[in-house]
Amino acid sequence: MPAIMGPVQIVNVSGGIVHFGDTVYISPKSATKTNAGSGGFNTGGIIFTASGLSGTNVLDANLLDQPIGGNN
Repeated sequence: MPAIMGPVQIVNVSGGIVHFGDTVYISPKSATKTNAGSGGFNTGGIIFTASGLSGTNVLDANLLDQPIGGNN
């Protein structure tokens, strides 16, 4: 069934998906993995992190987490 759209203003799209109308499926076109230790992603004006000794296990037994080879 067709979608009826009103006025739309898109200011910025950075790495996202903008979709209008009908679709069968929407799938990601990229996948990333990020490892960080304790307090690694803290953001703000005043941050105090007392985590002591921190370690991050980066060993991943899964060969494929999110396969995207067939997504065209």
